[in-house]
Order: sequence, then C-alpha cells, then structure tokens
Amino acid sequence: MPPTTDSLAAEQSAIDGLLVLRTKEISDGRGTIREFFRSSTFGRTGVDIGPWRQINLTATRQGAVRGLHGEDMTKLVAVASGEAFGVYVDARPTSPTLGQVVTVPLVVGVQVLVPRGVCNGFQSISPGGSQYLYCFDEEWRPGMAGVAITPLDPSLDVAWPIPIDPGDRDQISEKDAAAPSFADALAALRSHEAHEHEDD
Repeated sequence: MPPTTDSLAAEQSAIDGLLVLRTKEISDGRGTIREFFRSSTFGRTGVDIGPWRQINLTATRQGAVRGLHGEDMTKLVAVASGEAFGVYVDARPTSPTLGQVVTVPLVVGVQVLVPRGVCNGFQSISPGGSQYLYCFDEEWRPGMAGVAITPLDPSLDVAWPIPIDPGDRDQISEKDAAAPSFADALAALRSHEAHEHEDD
C-alpha cells in the first residue's frame, strides 16, 4: 500500500520563490486520494496563492517537450499521470536568482509553484506519455506580458532525459524551437523596460 502523507510539504528551490511541493495524500486498499490544492493548507505553509482563473490539462507523448514559457502569471504545475522532467529558468531581470536553472523530476504527488516571470517547461518521459496540469492565477491571452526561451539553448546546460531533435515537430513545436536564447530574451526584456522608463 502506498504511504500516507499527513500534510503538504514545501521546499524552497534554488530559484527565489519557486517551491517544490509534496501533496497531502491518504491511501487504503482502494487507492489514493491526493489533495491537489486547498487554500488554507497552502496558507499554513506560508504560500498565499489563488484564486485560480484558468486550469489546463495537456496530454504529451513520450519525448515531447513544451516550453520554456514565463508569462506574467503564477502557475501551480504537476503531472496527473505519468512522469515528466520539469525545467524552470529564472528570467526576471531584477531577481536575485536571475539565470538560475532548476530541474525537478515530476511524478504524481509532486507539484511546483512557479512565480511570475519564471519560465516553465517539461519533457514527458513516460512510455505511455503524461498528463500535465497547469493552474493559472490569470487567464492566458494572446500578447500577454512574459518571455519565451528556447529549450534548445545550450547555455542553459539542461540534460534532457530524451535527446531533442530540433526538426521533429512531434517532439518540439516550431514556435518553441525558434524562441530566443536566454541571453537574447533577457536583452529584449531589459530594452523594453528601458523604453518604458523613458516614457514615464
């Protein structure tokens, strides 16, 4: 029988504000109940998030990659089934951990709280694929503020478990493959911020 976890556990990662969470779960002979989100429980761990405005569930085949995307929204992400390799990059220009890369093995019962402006991506590694759940505190809309970084950027030094073929559109989208490198994305963010200050 799987173990029972009595409370939510939160661990600070190497990226400021990015938390790795292990859910409360109760198991018996029938299976397991996991408490994916409860506002009061998160509050007791010092995490004040929500309400969630949008929730997406993606089915992703083995080896396929999504990301790296850092919109102006807080995300709570996890796998609902299967396993994935989560990758997170701090692209916030004023962050004390700017440029830090964190990877997290994602199995059922593990969640990651992703702050605004931190890029989120993953590779599905299960033979049968994975179901990846996103909770957003803002509704996604075209053109919303944020940054995208190509997962193919060698400067990130990410050891993807399954090699990525940049030309395989069943593994990586054209948009993600063609996204800027971390250095170029950061330069664009800083240029945009400088223009905004000039307009003030």
